[in-house]
Amino acid sequence: MNLSEYIKKYSDLIEENLALIFNNDNNLPIIEDAMKYSLLKGGKRIRPLLTLMVCRLFDGSIEEVIPYACSIEIIHTYSLIHDDLPAMDNDDYRRGKLSNHKVYGEGFALLAGDALLNIAYEILLNDIHKNPTKERIKAAYTISKAAGLEGMIGGQAMDLYYENKNIEIEKLNQMHSKKTGALIKASLEVGAILSKAGEEDYRRISIFGENLGKAYQISDDILDVIGTKEKMGKTIGKDAKSNKSTFVTHFGLDQSKRILIDTVNNAKKAIEQYGTKANLLIELADFVAYRDI
Repeated sequence: MNLSEYIKKYSDLIEENLALIFNNDNNLPIIEDAMKYSLLKGGKRIRPLLTLMVCRLFDGSIEEVIPYACSIEIIHTYSLIHDDLPAMDNDDYRRGKLSNHKVYGEGFALLAGDALLNIAYEILLNDIHKNPTKERIKAAYTISKAAGLEGMIGGQAMDLYYENKNIEIEKLNQMHSKKTGALIKASLEVGAILSKAGEEDYRRISIFGENLGKAYQISDDILDVIGTKEKMGKTIGKDAKSNKSTFVTHFGLDQSKRILIDTVNNAKKAIEQYGTKANLLIELADFVAYRDI
């Protein structure tokens, strides 16, 4: 199965499971429509696909992993809704359509993001309640940590703080590692944890994830300069207008591209021992890093 076939097959599975969180008997006004608007039939589903690919690599159970993969995607989606709000990045477009708050208003966008975050943890806790294994508990903790102050939220706080300020490259790497890299790395680690991979396998997957998360952010920084709204599905040039610190502002476009290549190669090197079994992860790494560049 090549990458495009794998994405088609498992994106459909992810979509089906994401749709299960909604209760058609719920009579609450607007809120579920706002949640569905951002969550369903949108995005590349890269994070849950990474979880499933690692599960496949270590001969784990897709059925066991899918709730955790979907929880990660739900957390990612909530973060995008909040990230687009006027108080944060103030972006009018996401995934090729109007941002949630442009359609449903800021209040319902906030609530939709909050509700998605809570549902993600409901899914994790419900699965653990049914079968409280140490692997499930560790996987849930890994996701929680990556989404919180030590991960995504901490990175977003740094991003907000350092607007219009000079930032050292060490701080820039830390910010991106938290804001973008943490949830990508956790997506991979969770697949390894639930598939009962050995310590050395887990270490390799973590290194792969660390480099893949960095590559994703460098690619994003480059595409904010040379990409198009049609291909990216969001407003281009926002980093420069907001005076954000990025790899491009620090190193320039050409050097950023060279760093991107080195980072992707470091990711691939971490899992080269698995040979052809890791082909899908290698292909997805290239896809993530070299999107339209």
